[in-house]
Amino acid sequence: MADQDKTQQPTQRKRDEARRKGQVPKSREVVSAMVLGSGVLALTLGGGQMWAGLEQIARGCFAGNLDLDMETLPGLAAGWTRAGLAVVAPVLFAATAAALAGGFGQVGVVVSPEAIAPKLSHISPAAGFHRLFSMNAVMELLRGVAKVIALSVVVWLSLRHRVGDIVAVGAGGVATILPQMGALAFVVMRNCLLFIAVLALADFGYQRWKYLQELRMTTQEVKEEMKESEGDPLIRSRIRSLQREMASKRMMAAVPTADVVVTNPTHFAVALRYQRGQDAAPRVVAKGAGFVAQRIKQIARDHGVMVREDKPLARALYRAVEVGKLVPEHLYRAVAELLAYVYRARRAAPSSR
Repeated sequence: MADQDKTQQPTQRKRDEARRKGQVPKSREVVSAMVLGSGVLALTLGGGQMWAGLEQIARGCFAGNLDLDMETLPGLAAGWTRAGLAVVAPVLFAATAAALAGGFGQVGVVVSPEAIAPKLSHISPAAGFHRLFSMNAVMELLRGVAKVIALSVVVWLSLRHRVGDIVAVGAGGVATILPQMGALAFVVMRNCLLFIAVLALADFGYQRWKYLQELRMTTQEVKEEMKESEGDPLIRSRIRSLQREMASKRMMAAVPTADVVVTNPTHFAVALRYQRGQDAAPRVVAKGAGFVAQRIKQIARDHGVMVREDKPLARALYRAVEVGKLVPEHLYRAVAELLAYVYRARRAAPSSR
């Protein structure tokens, strides 16, 4: 089916199916930005201590009194490696935490057995060749090359005025070479972070847009999905429940507009409204039994609507008239007498509703 026919936004069901298949909008640039940002932050907070630790290790490596031979070298190398890892562990930990946060923060935890299940297409040479030279692969390659070029420019701009510092690094001793290298590395990382952050924001939006574009549906697909959904008994039950809830909210919102609420007094409550010149007869705007009846009466009292007890009329209205419908002719007389009483009470108390 042609892509141009897919004009409808993906439904929630379509998105859920894509997520179960492991298809989620995820930006690698966001992860890169968070990892680089964590490195810059770690160097800002503990760079001095880290360089001091590395300097101490370097002094031990280049000490003139070391007895190096094939027997002692492995042990010394292992010790230096452990010491070096201990020094840079905070940076590595921060980078790992940032990578996890960058991934899970975008899409949450996605467990997709279908995505990790073995497929013949994964080992097929023809399918692999097609993926390798597909348009997406070419675009990813071009984007990667452009990113490398842009980062190279950022590095060059960061160091072009620091040639003297770079020369000084080579001329210094162990005591100065690591701090100087660290200062230069920090400048480069900071500037690269600014570039990557802008790139991450743009890529995050692009990946979301691309994801929705790939999941777009045709009008026919939307109609078929709606038919399937409506055929599900659980979904039909949920829809009816939501419809009843919405109808109840609309009904309760209409109670303050009523002229009177006639009650049983405990079992039934029916709210009536008559708009002269608009309605041919009084209209039932709300009705209920039990708890709903109590709720209608409470809302009426809160808004100054008269609550009047009339057991026969309340029962008759509750059983004969649906919400939103006009009072039938055989109840005109009783309802007219009730409304006449309400209007007389209003005139007698002009300060009330």
